Amino acid sequence: MPSIPVSQREATSGSASPRAWRLVLERIETDLLEGRLGPGDRLPGERDLAANLGVGRSSVREALRVLESMGLVRTASGSGPSAGAMIVATPQGGMATLLRLQLAAQGFPFADVVATRAALETSVVEALALRVRDEGGVDLVEPERLLAAMSAADLDADDFLALDARFHLSLAEASGNVVVVAVMAGLRTAIESYGRQGAHAAPDWPALVEDLRRQHAAVLDAVRAGDPELARERIRSHIIGFYARTHRLGEPAGADV
Repeated sequence: MPSIPVSQREATSGSASPRAWRLVLERIETDLLEGRLGPGDRLPGERDLAANLGVGRSSVREALRVLESMGLVRTASGSGPSAGAMIVATPQGGMATLLRLQLAAQGFPFADVVATRAALETSVVEALALRVRDEGGVDLVEPERLLAAMSAADLDADDFLALDARFHLSLAEASGNVVVVAVMAGLRTAIESYGRQGAHAAPDWPALVEDLRRQHAAVLDAVRAGDPELARERIRSHIIGFYARTHRLGEPAGADV
């Protein structure tokens, strides 16, 4: 990396100005996009990064903390071959965390979350059913295990809804689409939270639970049958129907699901 002259302010104080640590992020992003860095590569040490980019070491540390929180690097202290910061290939955790924070801060309208769920999950079950049809099968062990767990008679609403959210995430995991898994993982907390609100609002929760169990089983039946259109229809009806029933939510305006 070519050296950039160190600003007088940072050279003397060592403080991490917003522009300085963003400069570090931008250079690492550029190196990733242009292939100079990739999964498994280690970043230069703090001192080298600071000298090459013309920023203080505090700015480098701040940038690395941001990258680690995003799930893009893993850092290890000490010395030796395992020390320092390494690019990791599984940033799903960071994406999921950012989504969870946005949802917790009510940064997304409720109807948009429901529409996004429907769009993602219809694509998931369609992909699974197509794989069954074209390749002869798909691994549904985890969704089936969770479906059986949801049949227990002594589950309270919170336990049922936790299993429900995990069931939907397990379908995404079975599809193998890691981006969808990351987004679904980020939505999971909101799914459970909205579900609990719906459970309290539902006039007959036990009857609703029975309907949800049947709908889950029907989705898996459509996937096993290798019928992508039926799988899409059933998961969409399941998601939209639950929120319409418990939150009086109609079809989200303009939702492409």
